[in-house]
Amino acid sequence: MGQTYAIRTFGCQMNEHDSERIAGLLEGDGYERASVLEEADVMVLNTCCIRENADNKLYGALGRLKAVKAKRPGALIAVAGCLAQKDRDLVRERAGHVDVVFGTHNVHRAAELIDHARRHGPVVEILTETVRDDVEAFPSALPVRREAAHSAWVTIQIGCDNSCTFCIVPAVRGPEISRPFGELVDEVRDLAASGVSEITLLGQNVNSYGRDLALSRRGSANGNGQAASTGDDAWWCGETWTADRRARPLFADLLRAAGQMDGIRRVRFTSPHPKDLRPETIAAMAEVPAVCEHLHLPLQSGSDAVLRAMQRGYTAERYLRRLRAAREAVDDLAVSTDIIVGFPGETEHDFEQTLEVAAEARYDSAFTFIFSPRPGTAAAEMGDRFVPHEVSVARYERLRRVIERSSRLANEARIGRIEEVVLEGPSKKDPSVATGRTRRNTLVHFSSPAGLAPQPGTYAQVEVTAAAANFLQGELASIEDPPSPTATQSSLQARRLIPVAAV
Repeated sequence: MGQTYAIRTFGCQMNEHDSERIAGLLEGDGYERASVLEEADVMVLNTCCIRENADNKLYGALGRLKAVKAKRPGALIAVAGCLAQKDRDLVRERAGHVDVVFGTHNVHRAAELIDHARRHGPVVEILTETVRDDVEAFPSALPVRREAAHSAWVTIQIGCDNSCTFCIVPAVRGPEISRPFGELVDEVRDLAASGVSEITLLGQNVNSYGRDLALSRRGSANGNGQAASTGDDAWWCGETWTADRRARPLFADLLRAAGQMDGIRRVRFTSPHPKDLRPETIAAMAEVPAVCEHLHLPLQSGSDAVLRAMQRGYTAERYLRRLRAAREAVDDLAVSTDIIVGFPGETEHDFEQTLEVAAEARYDSAFTFIFSPRPGTAAAEMGDRFVPHEVSVARYERLRRVIERSSRLANEARIGRIEEVVLEGPSKKDPSVATGRTRRNTLVHFSSPAGLAPQPGTYAQVEVTAAAANFLQGELASIEDPPSPTATQSSLQARRLIPVAAV
């Protein structure tokens, strides 16, 4: 009792969600959160291994913590996440002052392993896979300490069944396992009852959610040899599946169920795979008001030759066709993407095709990366085809200019509009300026009259007055009454707007 912890997270939203669960477990064990990592009794580094510099970030941080450990021998250092899963015993070989190493399949053991290290000394526990029936293996089944009271992650699946040659995720997260449909609906309902109004559905490939559930339940029988009941099937795979026994993804059904839940005002999701973006998912985005007008659709490359080498399962034209279908169906849709520059064998012609697709796609934002070989992936074995680093850097800058131009134009088109913004908190650079996000997931910095400080989670109407490539600026027009933790959808719609006038 009285001991403190702190967590530093590297990487994606899945890692952030895992960190929230680790925090929940530690607080359930009596730890209190420290504001500074180096001052905590338990220092947790939750790692990523998607790119090569992830290793440098981890071992650089561990090098700095070695001095902290020397001054406070009783403090514990834990390394978790994807890099721990990949490197296993190598972490302690390179950093012997680390006390605990655990991977992606045993997040639920975090508090126990830290307690073991305190009592008995260093411990390394890396499980090779997740057992489908082990409910604790799913992060959302664990206690949580959320960073924002109004917003929550919901893990709908873990692992990935794709074989992209550049990606280490299947090796460190394992094969795809979907959570039961009814379990997810129950979790969203509980979140809404606790005051959460915005959820983000998380998975390595959310578009394929539920395909494994439908396959396993089709023709299944209970312990007596009788066909499973409709109610049981509905809990596992949803109501729609009970009337349509195809082994298909269930993501569109889940979007509808989550978006129609009383109290849930915004539904986001990440990340989808373009090859699995189905018409029914686009229809759900268009027809369910709570589903936000934002689609993250990773391109990776605009060259068909490079896409084949990546084993992405689509062509550039197929990608653009599905993007056009989404834009035609969903009014005011914002689109973001991921693109890799300098994949092994990428020629100047290949790269120019990527520029052409990026220009045609008119992305609102993009995450662009220079290829980084990850040991254990097929692309890492293509050393004889690696693109010279200076060539990749030059291409990266050319792509960045194309993306920034489309982002800036998209944001400038918002000037003069009134945007619904949910407040996240004060700006990191200027505490007197509030920061929030639109439904299209655009960051907005806005000012408000002196003395008026809306709380995080407050919904506001903001008039956009200026734009840059990565954010909007505006003036607060009105705010809503603070939300009730048990608000229903009907009461949310009836919330009173409070006009704001400059003083």
